[in-house]
Amino acid sequence: MPVYAYKGVTAAGKSTRGHLDAESLRSATARLRRDGVFLTELLETNAEAVKRSRGASRRRFEIPRFQRISPLDLALATRQEATLIGANIPLVESLRSLTEQVENPRLKSVLAQVRDRVNEGASFADALSATGAFPDLYVNMIRAGETSGALDTVMNRLAEYLESQVRLRNKVGSIMIYPLVMFGFAMVVVTALVTVVLPQITELLVSLNQPLPFYTRWIIAGSGAFREFWWAIALGVVAIILTLRTLINTERGRLNWDRLKLRAPVLGRTVRLLAIARFSRTLSTLLAGGLPIVRALDTAKHVANNVILGAAIDAARESITEGASVAAPLRASGEFPPLVTHMIEVGESSGELEAMLGKVADTYEEQVETTVTRLTALLEPFLILIMVGIVLVIIMATLVPLLQVTSSIG
Repeated sequence: MPVYAYKGVTAAGKSTRGHLDAESLRSATARLRRDGVFLTELLETNAEAVKRSRGASRRRFEIPRFQRISPLDLALATRQEATLIGANIPLVESLRSLTEQVENPRLKSVLAQVRDRVNEGASFADALSATGAFPDLYVNMIRAGETSGALDTVMNRLAEYLESQVRLRNKVGSIMIYPLVMFGFAMVVVTALVTVVLPQITELLVSLNQPLPFYTRWIIAGSGAFREFWWAIALGVVAIILTLRTLINTERGRLNWDRLKLRAPVLGRTVRLLAIARFSRTLSTLLAGGLPIVRALDTAKHVANNVILGAAIDAARESITEGASVAAPLRASGEFPPLVTHMIEVGESSGELEAMLGKVADTYEEQVETTVTRLTALLEPFLILIMVGIVLVIIMATLVPLLQVTSSIG
């Protein structure tokens, strides 16, 4: 965003000067005029970049445009903005205060753009949408809050939703850390054995001029091929990954991939539980924020991030437009468990659909955490057994020939 150096006179007749960031010269002029500064000079400059870098050398090479806005940063900013709006602070003033508080350079830059657009007369939702940095769910919730006149309430609900998604992601991530560390350690050990230890033992076995068992010859040949053609193996793995990603990005490939994820023997249930939990939580939040159910279903479909489930949700949306229920097409698809469709049906008939969806989300988020915990508990000994098995095979392949030579000499 451009940075402007200005000189002017305040309403009290005192000279003032400084720097500010704004989307355009017009935005900078309007902002200073609103602050009571009568301009005598306004020039675009990069002096602010030098000023910001003092005392923070690590930020000197940061490029906000390419930095990611983490879900946690967005959740914290949303909570702060909801608090400011709830305190009856004008929207532009609250956005200015929020821009000064956030630490993420990318989010700070985006919020400054939003502030300038709102100051020029745009709605909050339109200003957020114009940046391209906020998801559709976020923009739609803000738009619904502005329309209903309950922006602070909607932003509080939005903050709660974002925080719940961060908590769920952190729980699953923390559970998976230990197995991933174990797998990495196993790979390091096996690589060290194959590239460092095994070649030395191989030279000794070859120097004995004794016939070697077939499995010993296979391991020696595999070790030699790995050490000599590791670059080809690495390129092959990268090529396979890129090919799979290209196929998954196609319509048919994505359909088959999502179906495979849901039908996988062990992980399929967890993937389904996680997708339904996110869908239920999102739909509940959107409905509670005042968004029409048709638009809410369309947004929640993308959050589920699964084409198979998305098709069932599309059928439910079409059913709503025809005056029918949501639960019937979801039940007919066979992709949603009976508990989910029954709770939705009860919510529709009682007029408390968002509350029922919230209970479904609570139940399934807890099941996701429990299932992932059990899977990792089983995965840990499995990884240990694999590592021990590989080490034993290598040891036996090298130890048996040595024992045969020793016994023949004896």
